[in-house]
This record gives sequence, structure tokens and C-alpha cells, in this order.
Amino acid sequence: MDYFKITRAFWDFAFENPEKIKPNHCALYLFIVEHCNRLGWKHKFGLPTTMTKDAIGIRSYNTYISTLNELVEFGLIELIERSKNQYSSNIIAISNFDKAPDKALDKALIKHDTKQSESTIQSTCSIIKQDTNIQLYNIQDTDIVDAEVLEFSFDEFWSLYPNKTNKKGAKAKFDKLTKSQKEKIEQHLPYFISNKPFEKYNFPHATTYLNQERFNDEILNNNQILKTHNNGITELTAEIRFNNPRI
Repeated sequence: MDYFKITRAFWDFAFENPEKIKPNHCALYLFIVEHCNRLGWKHKFGLPTTMTKDAIGIRSYNTYISTLNELVEFGLIELIERSKNQYSSNIIAISNFDKAPDKALDKALIKHDTKQSESTIQSTCSIIKQDTNIQLYNIQDTDIVDAEVLEFSFDEFWSLYPNKTNKKGAKAKFDKLTKSQKEKIEQHLPYFISNKPFEKYNFPHATTYLNQERFNDEILNNNQILKTHNNGITELTAEIRFNNPRI
């Protein structure tokens, strides 16, 4: 048997008979083909009921057996021997379905691809035509997209913050912060972590850091306020970003 030909013939049948085929038919038939393939394409083989139901996500035995019977009625499979109960296997065979009509589906797919290509070309031409009169793209729009992508996230904050206590509360507070406040945290946090006021200093809980807006505090290093670049990015933050572009 040919795996490709069998599944192709099934989809041809499904396309020709949309009033008959349901999702359960698709799941069951394709599993039967896969099961037959793993058994070495035996002509007749057992189809374990429980295993098959688990594989395709059908819980009801009545739904399963009804779907199987309908596949038999459609001529897609042959029922050689019916199972004695819902815990035993049906003996089945895959029907020789190579003669199923395939022209209708092929034509439909070709027609769809052609329309899709024409639509894409027309859309592209329309965009290019408009852009010749204005700009190729709006720089401000791209800036907005980049800002959204690079916005400092809670996961980044949590991975950096040393006192990992009450993550749920910290996230709830972090999500309420403005974009400007998150940017301050991104700039402030590296200095806050690297400049402990004394050796055995315990960092506050993350919720305390956020609730008290400690990211607005001045960080002293050798009695000097750490300065920032003109663009507002601290030297330490710039170094971290250089070594790790993701941040």
C-alpha cells in the first residue's frame, strides 16, 4: 500500500462528499491508516477499541462505533469481524480506494492557488504604487513596533531581581506600572544590584521594591551619584545590553 495515495484518496472522497464527512471520520480513518502502516501494511488487522479511542480523543463508545460503522458504509474500510464487546478489537481491512475521483479537489486547489497568487500580486502592486507617491514606510510606525518589542518585561525583571519572594504579587504590581516606570526599573536595577550599601545587605522583596518605587532612588558608589548618558541609558545597562542584545 501507498500511504500517500491512501490519504490523498480519502481527502478526495471528503471533498466530494462534504455532507458525509465529519471530524471524527477524519481522525479515525487517518489513525487506521497509521496503525496499518505500523503493522507492516497487513491486509487484515485488529483495531483495539480502547487504544483507538484514546488516540483520537473519543470518549463515548457509542460515538466511536457509530463513526467506525459509517466508514464501513462509505466504503473506506471493510469490517472483517466485529468485536464481541467494547473492550475487544474489530478485525478490519483498508479498502482499495485508489479509484476515488481526484480531479475535483485538484482543480479546486489549483484554482485557489491561482486566485491567491493574483491577489498577492495585486496587493503588492497597490502598495508599491502608493509608496512611489509617499515613503516606502513610515519611520515613526517602525519605531513604535521596536519599542513594543523591546519593552522591559516582568520575566526579565524577575530573572534579574535577587530576592525572589511573592512572584504573584510582584507581577500584579509590575503589570500596573507605566511604560516609563518600567524603563526606569530597567536602567536602575543593574546599579541597585551591584552596589550593596554594606556586605550583608538583604535586598527587599520585589513587591517592596515596586510598591515603594525604589527605582527612583539615587544609587551611590564611592559617595558619587552614578551618572547616566545623555540618552538616559546607564553605563552598566549599556554594557549589559552589549553583552546580551536580548535585554
